[in-house]
Amino acid sequence: MSIRLERPDQPEVLALIDELDAYQKPLYPPECHYGADVSALLAPEVAFAVARGQEGAALGCGAVWCGPEFGELKRVFVKPECRGKGAARALLSFLEEKARARGCAVAMLETGIHQHEAIALYQRAGYDFCPPFGDYREDPHSVFMRKPL
Repeated sequence: MSIRLERPDQPEVLALIDELDAYQKPLYPPECHYGADVSALLAPEVAFAVARGQEGAALGCGAVWCGPEFGELKRVFVKPECRGKGAARALLSFLEEKARARGCAVAMLETGIHQHEAIALYQRAGYDFCPPFGDYREDPHSVFMRKPL
């Protein structure tokens, strides 16, 4: 597996983002879906990474938006058939390193309450629960987490 910074607007990567949306959107009311669109993922303050298998197929992606106070993880996703093999953890470590290199001292994230696998991954990686941050407000469908980098 390889992980590199890539553009999120590639057809194969857009398919990953669509797959993530297809999974998440039915779980939560529309006003509780906080996924960044592709134009936001192309911003200069965003590091967007793609994990690819040996044959080069995209199997996961994720982004970190690096602001002055923290880095926010967005759109972290690994195809279900590729889970349990370390891809998500490697992708998370890669994004944390990119945030650290861009001067972020803390990584923050919002995820949904029904995404138990994601929450467990973040906890194993050292993330703790925290109150809403940035522009987020209390939301009964959201979990907020943070990790010092």
